[in-house]
Order: sequence, then C-alpha cells, then structure tokens
Amino acid sequence: MTNDHWDPENLPSQAGKTFVVTGGNAGIGYFISEQLAGVGARIILASRSEQKAEVAAASIRKYVPGATVDFVRLDLTSLASIRDAAGAIQKLGPIDGLINNAGITTGGRERKVTQDGLELIVGANAFGPFALTALALQALAPHGRVISQTSQATQVVKLDPGNLQSEHGTFSFFRAYGYSKHAVLAFAFELQRRLTAADSTVESLLAHPGIAIDLKSPRRPGIIDRGRPSDYITALYAQGKDRGAWPAVRAATDPNAAGGDYYGPRRRVAGPAVRIEATAPSASEEFGEEFWRQAEDATGIAFDLRA
Repeated sequence: MTNDHWDPENLPSQAGKTFVVTGGNAGIGYFISEQLAGVGARIILASRSEQKAEVAAASIRKYVPGATVDFVRLDLTSLASIRDAAGAIQKLGPIDGLINNAGITTGGRERKVTQDGLELIVGANAFGPFALTALALQALAPHGRVISQTSQATQVVKLDPGNLQSEHGTFSFFRAYGYSKHAVLAFAFELQRRLTAADSTVESLLAHPGIAIDLKSPRRPGIIDRGRPSDYITALYAQGKDRGAWPAVRAATDPNAAGGDYYGPRRRVAGPAVRIEATAPSASEEFGEEFWRQAEDATGIAFDLRA
C-alpha cells in the first residue's frame, strides 16, 4: 500500500467527459455520480428503475446545479437487458469511463438464478458486468477507463474456481457473494492483460469501497435517508457511502492512474483512497483465464479488443 496524496475535495476537472455509472441511483453509486458531476462530468445512470434514477438525477442537479444526467435502463440479471443497455450507451457515447458499480449485496439462504439461468449473485455481480463491458467497449473513447468494484470479501471467502455458481454443497449467500467479488477482481486484471496485448488505449482499473454505511453518509432524501439498526455498531469503524465512493472516483479521474491499478481505503475499511496491492488468489493469470472462459460460456458473449 502506498501513501500517495489524493484530495477528494479537489478533484481534477472532468468537463467534457462522460461516465456511465451502473447502480448510480443509490448508495455508493449515487455518490460516485454526484462527485463526478461536481467536477463537470456528464453522468449516465444505468439502473433498473427509471423512477429511482429520476430521483437520483434530481438530487444530483440539486447539489450540482447545471449537471447533465441521462438514464439507461439496465438489469444485470438479464442478458437481454444488458444488450439493450449497451446499445443505448453506444448511442449516447463516446464515454470516458464505465464504472461497474452495481451489484447484489444482500440475499437469503436459497440459491436463485437469473433470467438466463445463472446463479443470481455471480450472474449480477460478475457475469453481468463482463457482458456489459464486452458489448459497450467500443463506446469507450481513446484512453477511456473501465472501473470494476470488488470487495474485501475476497479476503474472507476462499476461492473455489470450480464452484463459482454455487452448484455444489450447501448454498451460502456470503460465500456466493465472495465468489462473485473474486470473479470481479479476476475480470479487472485479466481485462487489462488482454487490452495491453491488443495494444488498446482503454484501461481497466479496480476499486473497493471498504465498509460504507448509510448512517455515516450525507442525507439525500429518497436515496440515503437513514441507517439500519446494525449501522450503529458498524459505525465504530466504517465510513459513509460518500467516502466509499472515493476509490472508484480516484480510479476514474486520477491523471496518474494506469491500467491495472487498484484503489481502496488507506485503513482497509475506511480512509482516503490510495493504491493498494491485490493479495487474493483471484488476481492470478491462471484464474483470470479461467474466469474469462466461464464468463464467455455463461453469457455467450466475447470481447472485441481491437484498439
């Protein structure tokens, strides 16, 4: 981990740039969107609910007068929706950043599947972003960035490459979530290796938000209203979702960032966004290739990595 300085209150101008933020209507994704809009970026909120996106867009415009905010409907549990969203992004492009922030973070005790028969958690959190990135990649401007959002669950859940879709053994939501975040980490690094090999100027970077909760976040009516009871315990060491947005925002805007960089809170669960090292086994080339194979098989989608 490095101690490089980065001031989230003094971001470089993003005037003239466009960012797609999946899940930009709520939580960390909302604050990523608001912070980027605050330095002049045009924001495309990719969300399942147009109504919720409209609330988020109105809030962004309230706190960032004159902000430009568009909407694309996206359901990461549906490959048909992902294809439609990618087509809409192509029409709204070129884009300077695709921030794959959306994902499922809560669930029950039973294994469920997406509309296409994929295990729900890894389908929405990893295979969905893989498909969206593949289909929208050509919308990225030269030197555009793909930002993937992983989690420290990769430090707790042991990787099982042969069971990413939780087809074997008793189902556990937290284990499935951990598998999905191992997969996201693998995707980000493998994408960068393949972009480099293809001489593409597009870059793939990675971020994790630490532990970010509603209770410590600035209030945004209809978006962030109050915390859960459990937040009062977590608040002892966690940070707000506005600060949880910092690593992804830095990955998107730091002019000194480069493909393959990974950003997270300095104190692991909270703090300023700094470059960190990936220690999970999912960062390996071996698993990167394995995830890519599984993702292509699961989605039926391949990348066009031409520069």
